[in-house]
Amino acid sequence: MSVLSNLALGFGVALTLENIAYCFAGVLLGTLVGVLPGIGPVTTVAMLLPISFTLPPVSALILLAGIYYGAQYGGSTTAILVNIPGEASSVVTTIDGHQMALQGRAGPALGIAAIGSFFAGCAATLAIALAAPPLAAIALQFGPAEYFSLMVCGLIAAVVLARGSVIKAVGMVILGLLLGLAGTDVNSGIRRFDFGFQGLADGIEFVALSMAIYGIAEVAHNLEQKSESTVVTSAIGRVWPTAADIRHCLPAILRGTTLGSLLGVLPGGGALIAAFGAYTLEKRVAKPPRSFGHGDIRGVAAPESANNAGAQTSFIPMLTLGLPSNPTMAMMIGAMMIHGIAPGPRVMTDRPDLFWGVVASMWIGNLMLVVLNLPLVGIWVRFLRIPYRLLFPSIIVFCCVGTYTINSNVFDVFVMAFFAIFGYLCLKLDCEPAPLILGFVLGPMMEENLRRALLISRGDLSVFVTEPISLAFLIVAALLLIVVAAPAIRSTREQALRE
Repeated sequence: MSVLSNLALGFGVALTLENIAYCFAGVLLGTLVGVLPGIGPVTTVAMLLPISFTLPPVSALILLAGIYYGAQYGGSTTAILVNIPGEASSVVTTIDGHQMALQGRAGPALGIAAIGSFFAGCAATLAIALAAPPLAAIALQFGPAEYFSLMVCGLIAAVVLARGSVIKAVGMVILGLLLGLAGTDVNSGIRRFDFGFQGLADGIEFVALSMAIYGIAEVAHNLEQKSESTVVTSAIGRVWPTAADIRHCLPAILRGTTLGSLLGVLPGGGALIAAFGAYTLEKRVAKPPRSFGHGDIRGVAAPESANNAGAQTSFIPMLTLGLPSNPTMAMMIGAMMIHGIAPGPRVMTDRPDLFWGVVASMWIGNLMLVVLNLPLVGIWVRFLRIPYRLLFPSIIVFCCVGTYTINSNVFDVFVMAFFAIFGYLCLKLDCEPAPLILGFVLGPMMEENLRRALLISRGDLSVFVTEPISLAFLIVAALLLIVVAAPAIRSTREQALRE
C-alpha cells in the first residue's frame, strides 16, 4: 500500500496544471532535439540549466526528465526516415528501420517504435516505483566509507563502459575530479586551484563547464561530420501497425524492455548500451523467418523498447543513491544542486513530493509522447530541412546568455569559452567528455565522504575494507578494472611478440 500511496502523492504533484505544462514542454522539446541530428538531450539539458534555476525544483526536474526520455522517441523518426540517428541510442534502429521505409513500410516502423517505446517507458517507470524505496532504505544505512567506495565503483564502471581508449577515459575521470576540487576548501577555508582568479573562489561553475563541453564543443565538432543520407520522400501512409505486426513484435518488445531496464541502471550505461544489447539478443533468439538488416520489424521494436526502458531506469541510481549513471543524469544532479537539494537517498524521505512527482510525470510524459509523435511525424521531418550550421550561432548565444544569468558574472562566460576550446580539443583527440563530467560531479562528494570516513576512523584507511558493503564495492571496482585491462594487456603483448 505504501507504493500506491506514494504514487497517489506523485500524481497529485504531477497533475497540477503547471507541472503538466512543463512535462509537455519537456517531451515536446525532447522529441525535437531527438529528431535534429547532433543536438542530443545532454546538450539541451545543459543549455536549459539556467532556465531551470528560475523554476520550482519539481517543475525543473520534470522538464529536464521529459527532455531526456522524449529524445529517445524523437531519435527513431530520423533513424527510420532519413537513415541518420537523431540520438545516439537510435543508431541500431537505422539498420532495419530505414530498410522498412525504403520498402514503403515507414508508417508501421514508426508505429511499432512508438508502441514499443510507450510500453517500455511505462514498465520501466513501474520498476522505478517498486525498486527505488528498498534501494533507498538500504542506502540510508550507508556511512561515509560505503558512499566513497560506491562512487569509486561508479567512476570505474564509467571508465569501463566509455568508448575508445581506457587510458584516455581514466585521464578524463582524474581531470574531472581535479576540476571538482577547485575553489574554497570547506573545512579549512583555504582557496585551492584557483590560479589567483577571484571568480574561482567558489569553484568552477557547473553550468559553464557543461555548456562549454556539450553546448558548444560537441556541437562544433558535429559540424565537421559529413554524413550521406537517403531521405524517404514518399507518403508515410498508415502509421498504426497491423495486429499481426504487433503479435510478431510482442516478444521482442518484452525482451527489449527487460534488458533495457536492467542495463539502464549501470553506471555509464543507459539507453545506448541497452539498444545495442537488445538488437544483438534479438538477432540470436528471434523466431524464423529472420530478415535482420533487410527490414525486419523486430529490429525496430527491440532497440526502441530497450533504449526507452534504459533511459527511464537510469533515474534509479540518480534518485536513490545520488550516483549519475550517464552524463544526462550528471546534469540532473547539477540541477538539484543548483536548487540546494543534496542528491542521495534522503531525497525520497525529505522531498517525497519531488521524488514521486518526477516518477509519476514519466507516465504522463510517455502518454503525451505517443499522442504527439505519430500525428506530428510530418512536422518533425520538415525540421530536418533546417541546416545544422544555422543552429550553431543561436546555440552559442543561448549558452553565453544562460551562463551569465546564473551568477550575473562575466567571468563564468570566459570560463565557458576556455572549456569550450578545451572540450573541442578533447573531442578531436578522441577523449570522451562523459567521464570528465561524472568525475567533476562526484569529485566533491567523494572528497567529503573520504574525509568523514577518515575522521571517524581516526585516519585508519582499513575502514574501507573492514566495512562489508564498502569492501564489496571495491571488489566490484577491481573486477571491472581487470575486465577492461585484460584485453588491452593481451593485445599489447601479442603486438610486442609480433614485432
